[in-house]
Amino acid sequence: MIKVENVTKYYGKRLAVDNISFSVKKGEIVGFVGPNGAGKTTTMRMLTGFLAPNDGEVEIAGHDMLRHSLEARRYVGYLPESIPLYTDITVRSYLEFAARLRGLEPARVKDRIDAVVSLCHLEEYVDSIIGKLSKGFRQRVGVAQAIIHEPQVLILDEPTIGIDPLQVAMTRQLIRDLGKDRTILFSTHILTEVSTVCERVIVMHQGKIVAQDRIEKLATILQGGRRLRIEISGPAEQVASRLRKVDGVTQVSTKGSRHVVECSGAQDPRAAIMQAMVESGWTVLSLEALAMSLEDVFLKLIARQEAKQ
Repeated sequence: MIKVENVTKYYGKRLAVDNISFSVKKGEIVGFVGPNGAGKTTTMRMLTGFLAPNDGEVEIAGHDMLRHSLEARRYVGYLPESIPLYTDITVRSYLEFAARLRGLEPARVKDRIDAVVSLCHLEEYVDSIIGKLSKGFRQRVGVAQAIIHEPQVLILDEPTIGIDPLQVAMTRQLIRDLGKDRTILFSTHILTEVSTVCERVIVMHQGKIVAQDRIEKLATILQGGRRLRIEISGPAEQVASRLRKVDGVTQVSTKGSRHVVECSGAQDPRAAIMQAMVESGWTVLSLEALAMSLEDVFLKLIARQEAKQ
């Protein structure tokens, strides 16, 4: 549904997006992450037709955004970081305006407003003046206008920025619900948000895509081995010394009876560790594999990219 090929964008002489390529399939919810100035918002504006690339191609649902912009835009719903709301009118009036702007037939407008108001839980506020709503409810109005025309593709730029924790949780659930029958690309600075909502992530830094894959796969590649947390009943220093002698173990950090073990290679060292502990007469109380968090993945990718420069 979204296809980006070799896209480059300059602002004057400043390179904002540097020859990036990616795609998002139908029904996928993909997180778009990166530090400030990475090029995420510029990319999203090109995806929605607000900006034209200097080079490369953007396709939405098979339609070229540059050559067939109006056709491509019919498939897109867009929630920008700063939502262009009219604060002196009601939610209903604003959604009526958005529906007409999107070319909906007059006979469908009321049904679509009722549908998006229900989906975004705006029933109590549909006749309220937008300027009197909280930031979280304004955000929901922004989502409602983005889906009023039933787009197949949703582009959401920082949909949970500046809203309270309850509204964040509701917005995340709304994204999951919308993703059941739509393609969604959304940017965020909250990395836990990506972990809870998406399976795949695209990481940008200084205009380039530094990684794109499933979170678990990126963690495995970057980790380069396994990390285990083991609780063992035995003398801590002796246990740590014995763990270091197990084939494949590269590092052991100890805190009380708990040990975090770094292992290299593709082999699973757990059986060897268990055997070593039993032979030493110590009891293994627990053993669990530790995965890198998305924060760990993100920081390691950025550090790796900066080291190349």
